[in-house]
Amino acid sequence: MTKRHVSLSSEMAESLQEFVDDIDRRLSSDEDTCAVVEDVLVDLQGDRDAYERFQAGEDVSPAERVRLQSYDPCNTTLESEYYAEVETQEEQFERSKHLQWLWRQFDATPMADNVDFALSFRRMLADHLFAECGENCRFFKDISMTYGHNISVGDNVVIHDDVHLDDRGKLTIGDRVSIADDTHIYSHDHDVVDQTTVRNYHTVIEDDVRLTFDSMVRAGVRVGENAILAAKSAAQKDIPAHHIAAGSPAKSIAVKPGWESVAEPVEDANVDRREERRIEYDLPDDLAVFDEFGRDLSPPDN
Repeated sequence: MTKRHVSLSSEMAESLQEFVDDIDRRLSSDEDTCAVVEDVLVDLQGDRDAYERFQAGEDVSPAERVRLQSYDPCNTTLESEYYAEVETQEEQFERSKHLQWLWRQFDATPMADNVDFALSFRRMLADHLFAECGENCRFFKDISMTYGHNISVGDNVVIHDDVHLDDRGKLTIGDRVSIADDTHIYSHDHDVVDQTTVRNYHTVIEDDVRLTFDSMVRAGVRVGENAILAAKSAAQKDIPAHHIAAGSPAKSIAVKPGWESVAEPVEDANVDRREERRIEYDLPDDLAVFDEFGRDLSPPDN
C-alpha cells in the first residue's frame, strides 16, 4: 500500500459538497450553460464587485473589460473550433466548449491546488462533459482535451497532471486505468504529404492498463487489458493484453510475470491494426477551408 486516506476538515468538506452539488444541479437543469459557467467563474476568481460594476455600465479599463468579458465562454475561442469536423457535431460542441472553458479556467484558480476539492469538482464536470464517466475517477490538474464529448471513461480511472486526451475521433478508456503525468493519447492523425488531411480513429485503452510518464499512444491504437506502456515510449501499434511495451516506436518486450498462460506470445505482437478503427466523416461541400500553411505539395517525382 503506497497511499493513505486524506480528508478535508468537516467544515470545508461540507462547503465543498454544497458548492459541487449546486453547480451539478444548475448544469443538469434548463439553465443556459454559458450563463452558469460565467457566473461560477466570476465568483471563483473573486471578481463579483468589478463584474457588477461592468454590468451596470460603469467605466472599466480596457484590460479589465476583456478580463470580465472572458468569463463568458461565448466570448472565447478554443483551438478545437478550427477543426473542420466541428461542422458535423456543432450541437454537442457548443455545450462541451462551455464546460471545457469552466474546467480549464478552474484549473487556473488557487482552488485547483486544493486536491480533494479539485478532484470532486472535475469529477462532477466530467459527468456533464464526457460521453460517459464511471465511478470513483480522479482527474488531476491541467488535463487538456479536444472536445470532451467523444471521451468515455470507466470506473476507478486515475489521470494525472498535464495529460492530453485527444478526442477528434473517439477515445475509450476502460476500468482501473492509470495514466501518468505528461501522457498524450491521440485519436487523429495527419497525412505524411499533406498535413491538412486528417484521419480520425477510435483509440482504445482497455481495463487495468498503465500508461507511464511522458508516453504517447498514436491514433487508432488499442492498448490491451492489463498492459503497460513504459515511460517516454510511443505506441504506434497495438499492445496485446498483459504485455509490457517500451521504446519509440514501442515494441512488446515481455509479458507481465504470472500472465504468460493467457497472453499472446511476444513474437506474435507488434501488429498494426489501426485501420480497423478508422472513423469516416463527411464535410459540407460549402465548407470554407482555412489553409494555414499555403504550401506547394506537388512532389518532384509526379
